[in-house]
Amino acid sequence: MRSIDCVNSQGLFPLVRESKTTGHRFKVEIPIVRLVTDWQHQPVCAHRMKAGIFGTDHRHALLRGEHTELPVDQSKLVRVFISSTFTDMSMERDALLDKAYPKVQEFCQKLGLVFEVVDMRWGVPNTLTTDHMTTELCLREIESCKRISLGPTFIALVGNRYGFRPIPRVIEGEEFEELLREHSSNSQSLKLLRDWFWKDENAVPPVYILQPITTHLPDYGETRAERQEEHDKALRSWPELQQRIADLLRQAATQAEKEGRIPKGARLKYFKSVTEFEIDRGLGETREGDVCSSVFVRDIPNLPDQVDQQQLPKFIDIKDDGSIDTEAQELLTSLKAQIVGKSARSLRVHQVPWSGGVLDTQSQAHAEYLHDLCQNFVEDMKQQIQGKVVARRGAQEEPAWLFEELRHHGHLCRAKRSVFCGRSRLLSNIGRCLELHDRSTHWPLVVHGASGTGKTAVMSKLAEEVRKTFRKGCVVVTRLLGTSALSSDIHSVLKSVCFQVCLAFRLKLPAAHVTNSYIELVRFFHSLLSTVSKRNQEALVLLFDSLDQLSSNDGAHRLHWLPKVCPAKVHIIVSTLPEEHNILAVLQKVIPKPECHFEVQPLSSQHGQELIDLLLNTVNRRLTTEQRDLILERFRNCGQPLMLKLTFDEAKRWSSYMPTSELDVAVGTRDAVRLLYSRLEKKHGWVLVSHALGYITCSRNGLSESELKEILSLDDEVLGDIYQYWSPPNKDIICLPPLLWTRLRYDIGEYLVERQADGFPVLGLYHRQFTEVVHELYLQAEEKTKRHSVLADYFKGTWSHGNRKSITLPLLKDTLVADRKVSAQPLRFGDDLLNSRKLSELPHHLLKGGRIEELKQEVLGNMEWIIFKIQVSGMKGLLEDFYACTKQIDCPEVQLVQDALLLIWPTVDFMENGVDQSVLFIEMLARLHFFKGSYPMIDELCQQCERWCAACPNPIFTPLCGFFQPPGGPLRTTLTGFSKGVTAMELSTDCTLLVAASLDGMMIVWNLLDIDVIHTLTGHSAAVQCIKVIHNKAHAVSGSFDNTLRLWNLLTGKEIYSIPEDHSGYEHFALLHVDESTDVIYSASGPQIKAWHLKNGDPLFQLSGGTLDHTTYTAVLGCHSSLLTVSFGGTLCVWDQIQGTLQYTYHLTGLSLSAPTCILPLRSHGKVAVGFNDGVVAVVSLDGSCVTAKINCPITFLLASKDEMCLLAGFRTYIRVYKLDCSSILKVLMTDLEHGGSVQAAVISQDGSSLITGCNDETIRVWSLLDKGKLVDSMEGMGVPITLLSVSGDTLISASRSAYYLKIWSLAYNRQCKTIAPFHNRTAIAGVSEDGKFVCFPKTGDLEKTVIWNPEKGVTLRTIDTGNEICILAVVQLKKLLLCGLRSGSLLVFCMETWQRLTCCQPPGPGETVQCLAVSRSEEQLATAYISCVMVHALHSAESDPLLGDTLATFSTMPRFVLSSMAVTSDCSVLLGMDTGELHLYTGNSLPTILEPHNSRVTCLVTSHKEQYAFSGCQGPVQRIWNLREQQWDYEFSYKGLFFQGVECAAFSLDDRFIYTGSRDRTIKVWDLRNGCLLVVQYVYAEVTNIVPTSTGLLASTRLGYLIQENFTCPAVTDASYNAIRNIRASCSVWVRRGRGTRKVYSTGPSNGSKKIPGKGQVRGFLQNSRPSILCCLL
Repeated sequence: MRSIDCVNSQGLFPLVRESKTTGHRFKVEIPIVRLVTDWQHQPVCAHRMKAGIFGTDHRHALLRGEHTELPVDQSKLVRVFISSTFTDMSMERDALLDKAYPKVQEFCQKLGLVFEVVDMRWGVPNTLTTDHMTTELCLREIESCKRISLGPTFIALVGNRYGFRPIPRVIEGEEFEELLREHSSNSQSLKLLRDWFWKDENAVPPVYILQPITTHLPDYGETRAERQEEHDKALRSWPELQQRIADLLRQAATQAEKEGRIPKGARLKYFKSVTEFEIDRGLGETREGDVCSSVFVRDIPNLPDQVDQQQLPKFIDIKDDGSIDTEAQELLTSLKAQIVGKSARSLRVHQVPWSGGVLDTQSQAHAEYLHDLCQNFVEDMKQQIQGKVVARRGAQEEPAWLFEELRHHGHLCRAKRSVFCGRSRLLSNIGRCLELHDRSTHWPLVVHGASGTGKTAVMSKLAEEVRKTFRKGCVVVTRLLGTSALSSDIHSVLKSVCFQVCLAFRLKLPAAHVTNSYIELVRFFHSLLSTVSKRNQEALVLLFDSLDQLSSNDGAHRLHWLPKVCPAKVHIIVSTLPEEHNILAVLQKVIPKPECHFEVQPLSSQHGQELIDLLLNTVNRRLTTEQRDLILERFRNCGQPLMLKLTFDEAKRWSSYMPTSELDVAVGTRDAVRLLYSRLEKKHGWVLVSHALGYITCSRNGLSESELKEILSLDDEVLGDIYQYWSPPNKDIICLPPLLWTRLRYDIGEYLVERQADGFPVLGLYHRQFTEVVHELYLQAEEKTKRHSVLADYFKGTWSHGNRKSITLPLLKDTLVADRKVSAQPLRFGDDLLNSRKLSELPHHLLKGGRIEELKQEVLGNMEWIIFKIQVSGMKGLLEDFYACTKQIDCPEVQLVQDALLLIWPTVDFMENGVDQSVLFIEMLARLHFFKGSYPMIDELCQQCERWCAACPNPIFTPLCGFFQPPGGPLRTTLTGFSKGVTAMELSTDCTLLVAASLDGMMIVWNLLDIDVIHTLTGHSAAVQCIKVIHNKAHAVSGSFDNTLRLWNLLTGKEIYSIPEDHSGYEHFALLHVDESTDVIYSASGPQIKAWHLKNGDPLFQLSGGTLDHTTYTAVLGCHSSLLTVSFGGTLCVWDQIQGTLQYTYHLTGLSLSAPTCILPLRSHGKVAVGFNDGVVAVVSLDGSCVTAKINCPITFLLASKDEMCLLAGFRTYIRVYKLDCSSILKVLMTDLEHGGSVQAAVISQDGSSLITGCNDETIRVWSLLDKGKLVDSMEGMGVPITLLSVSGDTLISASRSAYYLKIWSLAYNRQCKTIAPFHNRTAIAGVSEDGKFVCFPKTGDLEKTVIWNPEKGVTLRTIDTGNEICILAVVQLKKLLLCGLRSGSLLVFCMETWQRLTCCQPPGPGETVQCLAVSRSEEQLATAYISCVMVHALHSAESDPLLGDTLATFSTMPRFVLSSMAVTSDCSVLLGMDTGELHLYTGNSLPTILEPHNSRVTCLVTSHKEQYAFSGCQGPVQRIWNLREQQWDYEFSYKGLFFQGVECAAFSLDDRFIYTGSRDRTIKVWDLRNGCLLVVQYVYAEVTNIVPTSTGLLASTRLGYLIQENFTCPAVTDASYNAIRNIRASCSVWVRRGRGTRKVYSTGPSNGSKKIPGKGQVRGFLQNSRPSILCCLL
């Protein structure tokens, strides 16, 4: 290649041409431009509206839903049209396809862009089309590229051929008739022109249309072998005919223009080549500084003088006689001159030598030329793309995703209402309804109608019309649901709506933790509407079109998210189909007023005619009378606008000369869709049409054009069908010719709509009926599986990166192994850019394609996939993939992983600032580790987690065993939403709805069928004690310590009324009962018993008289029965339930000294069961008679079976089961049901077969009532005492006053999946051996026994009886001793190898108790703290006698302090922590040194391994590192979090580099003692009771009964941006003491990185200054 040698002194390249026929010479000098080294210095012209960027006014108008000039969407598509002639640039196009395009594609992917090339010449012969549409399609594609492409839009490859010069397909009527006049004297010419150009009077104005070639040459498009001869003849005939027609038109146009009978310049369209048309369009309207095109000129010097007659026609325009077409060459020279004028800055010229009379395409020079061409192409593309990306980022609107969504719906609304007609009465009725209720609360409005009746058009028109209703201004929020990814899922819809409303009204945006949680987001949405209403300014109108198009995620179709009552100034209008998903039935139930429902009726014939006229006017068409009548006749039978629109799109193709007999009009909408598809099949072939539509329909969210073309290139059936008539241009590369898809898309028209999915524009079908017909015609079972399999191959990237796929083509009769040139599909394109399309689509297609093993390997069993999917679409999006899989296949390991993710979900939702990958890897490993060795997929997941942790650049724990609640067990998930403990739960009568309430008065309503939130009820300001759900789940009544009763509408989530009432008696007894038959609320608060009218809250009566006092318990027997009260001494009072008057008073026999403790109505018996403080259980009748049973403990609760034949009494740690009959109460079981702690709650399963109990040992137990009370199951994991239980079918709900969450359990889980059982320790007392083989703790329910547990096998090795309650345990690691301090004051020592008791040390005096034990780091000293003193003994090995040596020191403790923690050193110094926060340091026999106290109870004291430092922790936020030599703290850690309540235990790492702490917020934290940084905060779901450091990490026991074993790794240098609490609502800081002063050296919080704060004149960093401290030297 030569280009530099011929450049003249001005830097111009001369192109000189001489016409051999005329002798004229043309010279054009083209600048040689080496592109864009100076582009970055050019001023950036953003063209803001083109780029989707606009000013503040436009931005605010868009937020308000106002009419504004909508900018083009901020495209993520780089779409470039390649213009060249057919033959002479084939090698260049192949080279670009093979070498250049993949590089640009890779570059774009890393920027989050899609690269698409439109090359209409590649892969097709120039005889392909018969309808003369190619030129028009090419120009349309160029316009499309200019409209939507980011950066480059047009590339021209210009050689020495001017190219094909087409005959215009359409000529204006008047102009054509002028041309005919030029040939009026030549009848043959007139006939030829009139034969091929027919007048279409349906066009406005009329036009002449060039007829398809097959009109007069029917064999031109013939493909049958038996007609091959005729086909060849037609192929030879057409070029001659075409040339004759062209010559006639050019001759006439030239003369007509000279005579002024056609406009000046009109003749040019008869002379121009397709290439010039394309270049004119592609280079047109180029703005200064806006380079979006490039031109590559290949010049072959002196080409006309070459003698190779075989090669020459390929590279230069030749006439039929073999001579050079000088006219074409002159036009080419003129075109090149225009190119120089328009795009000199984006022009590159390459000289290619023609040596030896031929163009040697195999030469090194030619290879270099193609290499340079590709390299220059890539450089140009990158430069133009980068320039646009930089310009966009500089003017980016935030949040960009929201404005893209608003633009999308704005464009759709405009399109829908642009041809709107009729419906005036419907619109005015809705407008009046809005205006009437603007200043008061009101119902939402519902628009409904059959499919295709135009509901979306009505809703789009309403978005415009409501502004006429609210003339003072309003904000209109419109969502055409299902038309984009963000409008297809209710979570995403609510997020975008909340953001739009907040920005429009200038309100604070929702926080990340709110938008992450669907429950919190719904709560925020409802609150936001109330906030807008209270401003009482502009109205807010929310339009949700097509509720039926929402996915079913989050129970969207049950409409719990939708406010059922709108506050003033807020209006909601929704539309839906009448039958789909039962949505309309739900709306009619919750919005019962008929005037709120509006049905969209079919259009009348008159409106149909108006709509047809309106549509025809938009395209400048009309119909003949016969054509119009035919359409309207069919429309009368249907009346659906969609059917009319489909018919119009067929009719606009009808010409006036088309016979009526050839017109085919559908009789209904679905039939019209079938006719459309049939027409497409006839024109483009069944295979291409069925497969293209099939892929779009099978896709999860639609396909982009570039994706669809590449997918069709992978389809062997499609390629085989295409290449049966001609060979592919390159046997190494086989793709779909782009022209074929362009023609098909043009003919589908607007029924292929563009939507947004995963941040990219994708194609989808216009309406659900289009999709349904595709399924009916093209996607039968086998075909559907094939489509999904090809889609899976594409998104998996199987055939990318040059991987070749074989194909056998019919024409070649040979198998080719060719590159299909499809895009690579990595999971991520760059560090921060994920492949959202692959993450969305691949799981769906692997599953539907039946490729389950690949699905497990690539997706479900791939931690990288899991992490990235969560980052892109949240935990919900990930679980959708698992749900789809587990519904279709039975795979235990997939189910286990899904269950693990469900358990992790609440933690992910709680994260503040994005997903913390370390949490996910650790949690997955700690939950799935239980199943290692059982399932290959789980083994692989665990290995992936381990590898990730090992490579993690930040401080991290790596689990060595399973220690979180494992999947596959009874625990299904955790419900969050409260910020304080749960005080009350109530189920509806059908057990499908749960209402729960908390200590702060918040109430949440859940649907138990799908475990989704229906409402959050706000109003109470203190703990709710009682709830009753009534009226078939329509209402609920609640009573609270805020001294109110409240009635709630559970359909709307709104409070109906509030009744003030004294509830101080709730501390003793609370009762709430609603008699629905009489509409009376009965409320008891201790001795105060009142009745209220349910409908209006008016008082009915209050009981007075009798023996009502603070011991009174009350029961309501039910409909038209009596009220009963029982008080001290067994006094029974019977009251009239209607009037509240005292009827009878009885004194129950034998209960004169008894006080009631609980009461239970037995309504089927007409009696009550009462429990008393002396253990009596009495069943009492209304006449004062009773039968009793005796237990020797106070009764805490009573429970009856559904049939009231079985009565259960709870007392202390037991439940006794009784059988009831008419006259007796009989004990059923020989032994009572024993628990490990005090029984707090119980519930009987709905079928009466099982009893489920919860107690303060944090365990749920399941007992069989059919099998003699056998303990069937024990379920661990609540983590707190269980105070509330409810059961719905096989689902159990547990809650506690001590926890802000509820847990959901399955009673029907597969017990074969149970893993190693956890140990059952509900105390804070635990000892752990350093090898992790033993955990020692007091036995639950019997604190006089010590359990020795093997955590590896999950079994009790032995139980040691200590003879007295254990107060403290300690393990002496090296000497393998277990120390037990008893309440009696004795100290027992056991050998941990034999578990024999070695010694018993008696207390120093009577009344002493062992309060604390501590062992020095050398294990030579043992300190025992009693009430009055601390004694330090020498400690020997297990073989020594005596085991405890001399008393080394004795310290008397100060009597006013209660000891809470202790540490001892090898020099017998003792550090004591007190309940009050005091710290006393004893050294020798002197009086203690009083150290600076904590402000709360000291919970933990531990020394460093070299005993020069000690750590102290308390119940408050402050923790300190003490210098024992200086007797003052050197460093203070302060940690404040939402649930932080102090430190429970701590340990120094073996090298004293780190301090590990276990906190009451259920976390393990690691602090770096070199620089003060908080390194790790790991949530472990339970309080940690003991930490033992190991050589690589730690062991820790928890109250949930799991032994945590983890490695801890920390890099030598931590990244400055690393923040351990970036996702936690907490803050921490570190202070250092210097002399008498202190200074903060470190602080961090959730939203900022960690900060090391330098001191003046000091080196940055904690424990670093000009004089190293002792601890620095030590470390």
